[in-house]
Amino acid sequence: MPDAPLTPPSCDDLDPDTAAFYRQVLEILDDTGVSFLVGGAYAFACCTGIERQTKDLDLFLRRADYERAARALRAAGYRTDMAYPHWLAKVYAGKESKEFIDLIFNSGNGVTEVDDDWFRHAGEVPLLGRRVKVSPVEEMLWSKAFIMERERYDGADVAHLLRARAGDIDWHRLLDRFGAHWRVLFSHLVLFGFIYPDERNLMPGWVMRRLSDRLRLEEETPAPQDKVCEGTLLSRQQYLSDVEEQGYQDGRVVPHGNMSEEEIALWTEAIPERRSTP
Repeated sequence: MPDAPLTPPSCDDLDPDTAAFYRQVLEILDDTGVSFLVGGAYAFACCTGIERQTKDLDLFLRRADYERAARALRAAGYRTDMAYPHWLAKVYAGKESKEFIDLIFNSGNGVTEVDDDWFRHAGEVPLLGRRVKVSPVEEMLWSKAFIMERERYDGADVAHLLRARAGDIDWHRLLDRFGAHWRVLFSHLVLFGFIYPDERNLMPGWVMRRLSDRLRLEEETPAPQDKVCEGTLLSRQQYLSDVEEQGYQDGRVVPHGNMSEEEIALWTEAIPERRSTP
């Protein structure tokens, strides 16, 4: 858990009915014994103090716990929907309601699976009259760093998290989380020094040197010949021409990534411009 205190997020802008819905879902999951973490805008506010309006509540849980959670929620009268089996489900306040909560157990690219470490390093804050655990800053950075879509880029969130929490981050653990995707982390750390030139020293020197050494070592070794495009881990749309027309292997697909062809097809079909018209 971070050494610096977390800032409890404000719920002042929530409609009373929405707040009641959120509160009851949290209570149901607690009573059912399903471990969950609050993420998204609420967790971001806890770590940075930056609050923004959000259309829903993001809860992170293990994939193995989803069915138990869904049964309990349906028994309470809520509607659940497994939107994308590899990473996201939703629970709606009612049959016709547009109010929903996201139940998240991975990322859209299949990289950031919710596992025990998410819970082991979680913080805790009051929310809607309850004590809840919130996503660790390392996992927030890990998941946000890959979001580089045309319509959404989370680089500013990454920079704000780094500025607010640099002294609390377990950098060894963060490096382990990124693993073979260390270039994605390095790119954000380098960009941080551009965004906040007066605070670039917040990025630990040993981390920058370690990643610089990795880059230098790569330059001294032959490049792989697999013709893989890992841009699909950053954007589900912008690199489709590479895998569909240019003959590149999709970096999301086993054995390069963690997703199946079927999961990718479903996720690709959900791109607004690609949805089939009735």
